[in-house]
Amino acid sequence: MTLQQLLYLVTAAECQNISDAAKKLYISQPSLSAAIHNLEEEMGITAFVRSKKGIVPTREGEELLSYARMLLEQADNMKNHFGKGDLRAPKFSVSCQHYSFAVNAFVDLVKQFDASQYSFIIRETQTGEIINDVANGVSEIGVIYLSEHNAEVISKLIKKNNLVFEELYLAKPHVFINKEHPLSNQSVIEVDDLKPYPYLVYEQGDNNSFYFSEEFLSMLDFPKNIQVRDRATLFNLVIGLNGFTVCSGVIDPKLNGNSIISKSLNVDRHMRIGIIRKENIIFSRYAKYYLESLIKHLSIG
Repeated sequence: MTLQQLLYLVTAAECQNISDAAKKLYISQPSLSAAIHNLEEEMGITAFVRSKKGIVPTREGEELLSYARMLLEQADNMKNHFGKGDLRAPKFSVSCQHYSFAVNAFVDLVKQFDASQYSFIIRETQTGEIINDVANGVSEIGVIYLSEHNAEVISKLIKKNNLVFEELYLAKPHVFINKEHPLSNQSVIEVDDLKPYPYLVYEQGDNNSFYFSEEFLSMLDFPKNIQVRDRATLFNLVIGLNGFTVCSGVIDPKLNGNSIISKSLNVDRHMRIGIIRKENIIFSRYAKYYLESLIKHLSIG
């Protein structure tokens, strides 16, 4: 097994077609097919199901691809650590729930490693996708939270994917509301105070259950519920409908504007905000810097 074979395997999976992958890799189609076949024989599996339409990974192929992406990522990290990293275009990806501090840390990263070329990705996405992204090597770091209501289910899923959770910040529960909201003058808000207003939550797709929710108060507890996909829409509805969302309380007026304020919520729960990563991974310099910046913005909040 060589890193070149692993690169061929991953590229073929991304292109979903051997001919297209061969063109992208600047090699002949027979050479690519032979390299993948040799790897399959060595591993004792069939990586792809082949048809006239292209190729689709088998279940064992998906598992092999996960390891291949991880090894290629680690090889790249090693080159960046020991080699002349300034000659390489910076590359980093993070998947996160909808947090302004995660975006702030990303801004710091881009400014720190600004270059003539770079490839940085931030994916504000659903909880299940964050776990999948990190498990499959799409992102080095995932940013999520655990609490009393979801820790058992999410922790099992994290462990099943050979990931670990590292707590960075213990947040007391807050709500985001419009500064003109009828409850804006209260120093502490009770749960019952919120029931006349729309509860805004992030939609979680196929995993749209209580355990995968970014908000630790169940929608079942409130008569008015609106699900959204992005942070801009949520904040527009906070302002336009006097809606609210449950959050960590860490807010940045530069990103979210001055119209949104944070108020303490009187519930006996906490949000354990942290990162998920692969076990025994060697972070790239970009992941290390992002993590340091994340901790900084959480401490400021």
